[in-house]
Amino acid sequence: MTSKRTVLVLGATGGVGGEIARQMRDAGWEVRAMKRAVREPGERKNGITWVVGDSMNRADVSAAAQGVSVIVHAVNPPGYRNWSKLVLPMMDNTIAAATAVGATVVLPGTIYNYGPDAFPVLTETSPQHPVTRKGAIRVAMEQHLRDYARRGGRVLLVRAGDFFGPMAGNNWFSQGLVKAGKPVTAIYRPGRAGVGHEWSYLPDVARTVVELLENSSSLEPFATFHMRGHWDADGTQMTEAIRRVVARRTGVEPRLAAFPWWLLTLAAPFNTTFREMREMRYLWRNPLRMDNARLLSALGREPHTPLDAAVEATLGGVGCLLQDLAQSLQR
Repeated sequence: MTSKRTVLVLGATGGVGGEIARQMRDAGWEVRAMKRAVREPGERKNGITWVVGDSMNRADVSAAAQGVSVIVHAVNPPGYRNWSKLVLPMMDNTIAAATAVGATVVLPGTIYNYGPDAFPVLTETSPQHPVTRKGAIRVAMEQHLRDYARRGGRVLLVRAGDFFGPMAGNNWFSQGLVKAGKPVTAIYRPGRAGVGHEWSYLPDVARTVVELLENSSSLEPFATFHMRGHWDADGTQMTEAIRRVVARRTGVEPRLAAFPWWLLTLAAPFNTTFREMREMRYLWRNPLRMDNARLLSALGREPHTPLDAAVEATLGGVGCLLQDLAQSLQR
């Protein structure tokens, strides 16, 4: 029997999936999460039920999805390797499981789908002409979901800018602007001053997903929404927020420095993460912002945490404010 308030989260050990899982739990959903190894099958930890399975195994996904009404697809290949070979089969496994139980599929979307021809303002109908391999795969993922919706399924896609947050996983904030786990003595600027950039605080993204699901009966079969998030109009507001927070918390104002793109160029052939970051440089050379008019029409508002509060929580979560990290470890 399918429960209208039961969700399966694929990728719950990651930043995006983990945040959505926690916020759906807090909103009263019965949350089921799948990972490759758990201490005991069906163990319940922090209000989430964990089941054993591999998202690359269709039988595992189908078994984990029994009785759910929503499947959140926030999973990536281990170590972000073999994207071209694994990402679409994983998506097809999710769609097959959703088809069997009549579940809505939720996909956290990215801006990688778009090339400069769609800038500077992205709407839900902007043309998707990606200029990177990862972007092309994301477009294909969404096409598979469109096909699912045409066959009678339901899809919710929430697209946001670059993620940051206390537990956001791999992202530009903790890998590019600051160094996770270390005090902030320097803040690196990937873009030029005057070039706007779109940021999204991950807890706000997850909250948006929850609120849209609560209103899912009024949504289209393939419902896409863009979040405005934190629009850094001149490319300096995020770095200045970091400086303010660090100076207030430590009494020392960190210096600003240019991001070492040359280092990524040298290391890209040997490091998957650096190669992916280098491919996204065009997003720092061109201003882009998200139009959230459709989201405002659906919800009447967009969940939004003030920038300095979001930055402070993020710096604490990634271990750049050592007092916060020590307190977290003691818990």
